[in-house]
Amino acid sequence: MTSPRFRAAAATAFAAALLAACATPGGLEPRSTPAEPNALQADRSLAGAPVAPAVWPSADWWTRLGDPQLDALVAEALADAPGLRVARARLDKARALALAADAPRWPQIGIGADVSRQRFSRNGIFPPPIGGSSFTQYQLAANLGWDLDPWGKNRALYEAALGQARAAEIDAFAARLLVSAGVAHAYIRLQSTFEQLDLARRALEERQTTLRLTQQRVAAGLDSRVELKQVETSVPAARARVLQLEEQLALGRNQLAALLGKGPDRGLAIERPAAKPHQLALPSTLPADLVGRRPDVVAQRWRVEAARGDIAAAKAQFYPDVNLSALVGLQSIDLGKLMERGSSIPSAGAALRLPLFDGGRLRGNLAAKDADYDLAVEQYNQTLVDALREVVDQLESLRSIAAQRGEAEAALASAEEAYQLALARYRAGLGGLLQVLIAETTVLEQRSLAADLRSRELDRGVDLVRALGGGFEEDKPMPVAQGRLQ
Repeated sequence: MTSPRFRAAAATAFAAALLAACATPGGLEPRSTPAEPNALQADRSLAGAPVAPAVWPSADWWTRLGDPQLDALVAEALADAPGLRVARARLDKARALALAADAPRWPQIGIGADVSRQRFSRNGIFPPPIGGSSFTQYQLAANLGWDLDPWGKNRALYEAALGQARAAEIDAFAARLLVSAGVAHAYIRLQSTFEQLDLARRALEERQTTLRLTQQRVAAGLDSRVELKQVETSVPAARARVLQLEEQLALGRNQLAALLGKGPDRGLAIERPAAKPHQLALPSTLPADLVGRRPDVVAQRWRVEAARGDIAAAKAQFYPDVNLSALVGLQSIDLGKLMERGSSIPSAGAALRLPLFDGGRLRGNLAAKDADYDLAVEQYNQTLVDALREVVDQLESLRSIAAQRGEAEAALASAEEAYQLALARYRAGLGGLLQVLIAETTVLEQRSLAADLRSRELDRGVDLVRALGGGFEEDKPMPVAQGRLQ
């Protein structure tokens, strides 16, 4: 007879053998590390920029451009743009998946009713009269199942799904920012087209004036038909420029209508824009606080957290699962006796499952989750680098535009004076037509450049707002965040 000591030793050895044979996650770990924002050097690049403590764009940043029509267009786009509805649908799906991932953490209860008819073999395990006869069986039962999740697998999967839902929520705000910035950019381009059209029409009037003057001089014998043909050629070119800009005006209105999610007729009601530049000061806490102010950076950080949860869940799969189950029900082949006490079929059970040999399935799954985490981290790192670069890029552009505007204003004043002098000399018969045309070309170029710089200043200002997060604050409720899962 086997002694108790021997049985205990054998049980210990058997348990040790089982554990040694178990699949293990040993040696599998992620390799990437999230970047520290303060490690990204930008002090020299940001030096000299206007700085104000805790100054960030507001969520309605476009109102700072001082154009009520733009305010109304952005509000309309945020209400009706198809791109935002797509983002909301993705958010709804992510929330639903998080809700589904939460279900395994709780007991599962179900009720079922079954009716089955079966003929038992005459030569089977049941002798006649059961064998060779058919019976109808009725069953009414309530089932209870509960995965105790001692290693936190279900909890980790739920937290990963919550991270993805939070990322989708922030992506929805990013889509909102993309739509508002897109409307603002299109609006500014439309405003620039109006200004360029004004200049083109003014240039056409000036060339028509020069044409009339040249016709008078030819009639007086002061100029030849060569000069007349030169001026006549310039007038159709000026008309073509006007027609080209009128086409751009129509296309710009169509683009705005599409951004609003409306048909082209909506664009016909858009009046001349009147947006004004707004001076932006950079927050004094860059780049550290940019991590919490840029929706794309924050969303990617949540994806890193979701990937971390997936790793925890994959590791938990290496450990035993403990499940409880119970059934309370009634079963009878006589429907009239189904509710009698003798028809009860209660049962309860517990199950312990430990993976031993799985051909590397669990290790492969964990390695894939580690790679997903590395991918999410490196995407986060790249997003952070790009975010800081975009801020510096817009700052450099605004600095350059400010310097260019000073030079352009001086050049335009000089060109206007030169043109007026050349025109006066031509009228007085002291100068030639060529001097007038050269001076006119120069002044037209300078006027166009000045208008273009005004538009670029507005445009880069919108880009800087977007680069600073467009008013996003992680700790505040977002316009698209109603009904969030907790």
